[in-house]
Amino acid sequence: MAKKKKNLFERFANWATAATGSSAAFIIAICTIIVWLVTGPVFKYSDTWQLIINTGTTIITFLMVFLIQKSQNKDSKAIHLKLNELLASHEGASNRMVDIEDLTEDELDKLHKFYVKISDLAEKEDDILCTHSIDAAEENHNEKLTKIKSKAHYKSAKTSTSKQNK
Repeated sequence: MAKKKKNLFERFANWATAATGSSAAFIIAICTIIVWLVTGPVFKYSDTWQLIINTGTTIITFLMVFLIQKSQNKDSKAIHLKLNELLASHEGASNRMVDIEDLTEDELDKLHKFYVKISDLAEKEDDILCTHSIDAAEENHNEKLTKIKSKAHYKSAKTSTSKQNK
């Protein structure tokens, strides 16, 4: 895949995120605070002296929120795509899990409960290599349902329910 040229903001965000996350940036921040503290007696700890550090840190923090969010969004998207590729390429994995980040919180909670149940089942098994996926669970359910439907008590219950609905 050919790399496309990044726009100016994306290049700046990548650079700024890398630069501000460096040891040098931390040392510069510490030095700035030390200089500000040392100049306190010179400026008699005035309101202006305090306002300089408050304004400076507020502006930097405000701008960094957007840069960090941009960087995190990009990283998150890349990780999701990599995970989606792994899920889509693995024969035993459920393709239903691809792109689940668009589900509602309630839907994600239901999936979480499902996987907790699968985990509990897996802990009871001797084979640690045994896989459990949604598809496998659905296949197990359909096999059970087919067996139940062939039993006489199921057929008779179905027939009596049909007669009552008429």
